[in-house]
Amino acid sequence: MVDVFEEVEEQLRTDRYKALALKALPWVGAVLAAALVIALAVWGYDAYQTKTTSKASEQYAQALEAFGAGRADEADRLFGEVAKSGSKAYKSLALQHQGGIKIAAGKPAEAVTYFDQAAEAAPNDIIGDVARLKSAFALLDTAPYKDLEARLTPMTKEGRPYRTEAREALAFAKIMHGDLAGARGDFVVISLIADASEGARNRAKAAMDLIDSGSAKNVAAAARAAAALPPQSVLLPPGASAGLSAPTQQPTPDAK
Repeated sequence: MVDVFEEVEEQLRTDRYKALALKALPWVGAVLAAALVIALAVWGYDAYQTKTTSKASEQYAQALEAFGAGRADEADRLFGEVAKSGSKAYKSLALQHQGGIKIAAGKPAEAVTYFDQAAEAAPNDIIGDVARLKSAFALLDTAPYKDLEARLTPMTKEGRPYRTEAREALAFAKIMHGDLAGARGDFVVISLIADASEGARNRAKAAMDLIDSGSAKNVAAAARAAAALPPQSVLLPPGASAGLSAPTQQPTPDAK
């Protein structure tokens, strides 16, 4: 008799489990379907990003080739196509190249627009601060010192990738606006920074010598020359640090 009751109880438990399972099944199915949709979306996004970056890399290489061959108009057009890309890194670099073309054409105001757009589009400070430096150098000869200070000072903070170059640009800005004492102080700091490049330290020492000798005009001329192109050390090399796939042709310093 006990066995019968146990069998009945077991059957009832089984029926309850089945009913519970049937009730849970739609929810489990929905969760699994959602997980599948998410997985497919992630895969699709990764595939899209890879395709977008690959296409931007090819167009970027074509633009560099045209620029290197002296076909500035064609290069500008091709860089403009890259600037429409979904790849933030290549978009920023292409905009910087377009700004460089405007600098070469004697149109610094238009160049600044491109450089500022490039800084905004950049995926990180490694690329973005290059654009910000170029923008500041393009304005070095015309903008009020306060504007240059506002642009450059944030880039001198610890952890920023080009803080030495930003401090150097700030020193040049002080020279352009007659603050030789302030500029010399910045150059002293640059000459003592442990991780500053040898070129930056040499330029700082040369600038201090010129200031001390009273050759302010020569220092100002150097600042104007620097306005045409940031120091070599701030030119971004292609590579993994920028999140780029290497183009088939290396960028030239003038193109950057």
